[in-house]
Amino acid sequence: MRESTQVSSDPLSAALSMIDARCVLARAIKAQGPWSLTLRAHAPLMLVAPARGEFWLTVPGADRQIRLAEGDIAVVHGDLRQIMSSDPGLNPTDGEALFRLHDRNSQTVQLGESPDVALVGGHIALDRSGEELLLAALEPVTHIRASDGQAPVLRWLLDRLLDEMERDQGGSEFAARQYASLLFVEVLRGYLADPAACPPSWLRVLATPSLAPAVHRMQADPQRNWTLEDLAHTVAMSRTTFAERFREAAGMPPLTYLTHWRMRLAERALTEDDVTIAALSHSLGYSTESSFSHAFKRIHGISPGRYRGRRRNLEAPDLAGHAV
Repeated sequence: MRESTQVSSDPLSAALSMIDARCVLARAIKAQGPWSLTLRAHAPLMLVAPARGEFWLTVPGADRQIRLAEGDIAVVHGDLRQIMSSDPGLNPTDGEALFRLHDRNSQTVQLGESPDVALVGGHIALDRSGEELLLAALEPVTHIRASDGQAPVLRWLLDRLLDEMERDQGGSEFAARQYASLLFVEVLRGYLADPAACPPSWLRVLATPSLAPAVHRMQADPQRNWTLEDLAHTVAMSRTTFAERFREAAGMPPLTYLTHWRMRLAERALTEDDVTIAALSHSLGYSTESSFSHAFKRIHGISPGRYRGRRRNLEAPDLAGHAV
């Protein structure tokens, strides 16, 4: 198999590689005085933050209105319109039209001669598996405050992202995307520091210290014939206690989680690799190709071979549609 199917010893890195998370667009707005802009999502996940000053973020579809202070970050997911303003009572201007009016090579809009607010945003694209795996772990709108423990790193990344977006030199566009992606990683680390912030999901399991080692072992060795007793032993719990706590955190039993993780690996391999179905079955811990195919069809509704054919036929149009 190619590298894409290899499993990292770091569960979060493994998951991020699996869902193909990448920044597809980074933008900046610099403003002064009364201002209000409405913007739409360009990808399933958006990060927005004031690098300087503060502003209001209103997300009508989620019935949320947040005042973002310097260094705060908001995470918005789904096809939700966002209004960014100095005052939520103002009528918003079409921000998309303003960006189109500016230099097409620039992703920065300036409102006023001496801006006292500078906000940056990054749109994070995910593949289909990522949309199912990650977005289910996040609330529609999440507010991460600068007072949290990650504040120094987040402020530095925000400063670097804004600096690159303001530059007119080679590599700045590429660099801005990388800083936006790093912001995304820091945001997820923030979730991992606070299990209560996550609904039942894989992210909440990773955020629960007493359960994370079991997830780590499953993801690092999906080929092993894991039993509930084996997994409970890795975290020094009884089978009953482990099963109950895992289900509460993940929203599913441990062995169901393992099956879903194996299916994520299978989806990736069937889309990107030339591995045979028999070899893939063995690498994921199934004793026969038939048992793997049965498990795969139970989740996806079609056989692995048909899934591979469909994904390879559809992959190019899907990616083109995401790269807005």
